[in-house]
Amino acid sequence: MTPQEKLNTAYEYVAKHIDFCPRLLLVLGSGLGGFAEKIEIVETLDYADIPCFPKSTVTGHKGRFVFGYCEGIPIAAMQGRVHMYEGYDAADAVLPLRLMWMMGAEVLFLTNAAGGIQEGMQAGDFMLITDQIASFVPSPLRGENFDRIGTRFPDMTEIYSRRFQKIIRTIAGEAGIPLKEGVYLQAAGPAYESPAEIRMYRMLGADAVGMSTAIEAVAARHAGMEVCGISCISNLAAGISPTPLSHEEVKAAADASSEKFELLVRKSIAEIGRSLEHGIV
Repeated sequence: MTPQEKLNTAYEYVAKHIDFCPRLLLVLGSGLGGFAEKIEIVETLDYADIPCFPKSTVTGHKGRFVFGYCEGIPIAAMQGRVHMYEGYDAADAVLPLRLMWMMGAEVLFLTNAAGGIQEGMQAGDFMLITDQIASFVPSPLRGENFDRIGTRFPDMTEIYSRRFQKIIRTIAGEAGIPLKEGVYLQAAGPAYESPAEIRMYRMLGADAVGMSTAIEAVAARHAGMEVCGISCISNLAAGISPTPLSHEEVKAAADASSEKFELLVRKSIAEIGRSLEHGIV
């Protein structure tokens, strides 16, 4: 089955079972899924129930959509994303966001747990993603183009919306939440990067590294969605961290930062929703 056939099959099922139109899709990274439990939930849908849909297999990722309202804004939250390192093609990994675009989502709000590369970063920091490097993973746009979604050669000059960056900066400042900024690099995973790779990534201009996010942002921009993203720095990257890296460390750091994360995301969604309603640039 082609990626387009998978998308159409999944959409037909979801459209019959979910009577909800999200304006924003929130992707919750490792250790950050608890936020979805705190919105005004209307409906939920397990990935496993959707035909032709990839399954989330990572510990701590529930693998479901949560539909509801956050600060009055209709959103869909992904409790667990799909990664290529789980054995999926790039097109399969971005199928969830394409599906929510078909359901009406105009905005993609990405979050992740990432390794810090930027000098001065500490576990527990937040980084506003201002740009990205996706050159080390396959493009989700390879193969036959989805003409109904976007052009064959989409522009990527402004992947992360400048107006949404401004909103998140302002919210963080008002809430007294320190916010770093930088470039996110997606690596293939699932092995953590070597110290030599981290030195290379730093030379290329990366400030944080992870195993997701960048291909999702590319697919969203292809569809004309407006994108923003925040990384929770869960650990210092290999060669910078004094201890071996582990997934347990990632989840623990995300848990410790969850209160500030939830405040920042909730208030940012409220302001993003207001900007959509009033056409604020």
